Amino acid sequence: MGAIQGIGVDVVDVKRMKMALDAWGPPLIKKMFTDTEVAYCNSAKKPHEHFAARFAAKEAVSKAMETGWSGKFRWRDVEVVNEPSGAPKIILHDFVAGQLSQCRVHLSLSHTENTVVAFVIIEKLE
Repeated sequence: MGAIQGIGVDVVDVKRMKMALDAWGPPLIKKMFTDTEVAYCNSAKKPHEHFAARFAAKEAVSKAMETGWSGKFRWRDVEVVNEPSGAPKIILHDFVAGQLSQCRVHLSLSHTENTVVAFVIIEKLE
């Protein structure tokens, strides 16, 4: 059993995410989300809810790492996918993957029509 290295939580207003997506469109999506995330979100009835959930997860990881969005941390370094069961899972890339190579990242997501909550625990493996 590992030790907790960090925890992070983020709450996103779904309507605000929809407004941002409508205003900035493809350039914003390309900057923040991987191709896999975009395909998943766009296949949903209400894509903006799923984009909001993935955005919240990325923010929660940055908070758990205590880095914020400074330095080498990039939006697309944190990817949210779904297990066959539907459970969300984090896949790390590039800088973040290197920083957390000895860790497991746990993610819980919950959302309503209006609000998304993401909770992340970074577990240091022993």
